[in-house]
Amino acid sequence: MAESWTVQRAGPGDVVRTQAREQLLEAARELYGINGYQQTSEMDVCATAGVPVEVLRQEYGSREGLLIALHNRVTTAGLRAAEGALRTQGIEACSIAERVRRLFDAYVEAVTRDPREARVTFVEVLGVSAVVDEHCKLWRALWTEFLTGEAERAVEQGEAEDRDYRVDVMVMVGTVHELMAHHARRCRRAHPGEVSDELTQLALSMLGSRSA
Repeated sequence: MAESWTVQRAGPGDVVRTQAREQLLEAARELYGINGYQQTSEMDVCATAGVPVEVLRQEYGSREGLLIALHNRVTTAGLRAAEGALRTQGIEACSIAERVRRLFDAYVEAVTRDPREARVTFVEVLGVSAVVDEHCKLWRALWTEFLTGEAERAVEQGEAEDRDYRVDVMVMVGTVHELMAHHARRCRRAHPGEVSDELTQLALSMLGSRSA
């Protein structure tokens, strides 16, 4: 492993650094997503990635920092997919039920495409440390803002009662993560459409939407 790393370092520094980061993320996805975070040591990750432990510490600080980085990447992909679904042509004319369905279809597809990533994102981050908990809390707050905006849109369109939905959305975001964790733990992988249907119905029930 060390020999291969020495060969790779012959390239430009920024390219080598990017390559090392990707190798570590790929190793974390494989090991955290199959064996579990708690069962994976720094040495395990670095041996699989083919880089020295010093590189892991330089780039991510620790295996916990690597876990956060992988969680960030997957969760960002999910958010971007949901945002993209709400920018498609003709979306403004859609009912809130259709908007919510498209949002969750895109989100679920993005975060469950790789079962290893789904396990890391919704299972392996649970109870790791106060730092990881705070990181996940920030993401939940971001999702709360995003989905509260959709609730406000439903009110504007006369498809939901005119009231403050922030607390409801906060509860829903927590429930979404619980549902995703449940599906990530299952031996039989749920079809993305099944998961999306559950989340869509949950959201529409929260809104009291007439389209639910």
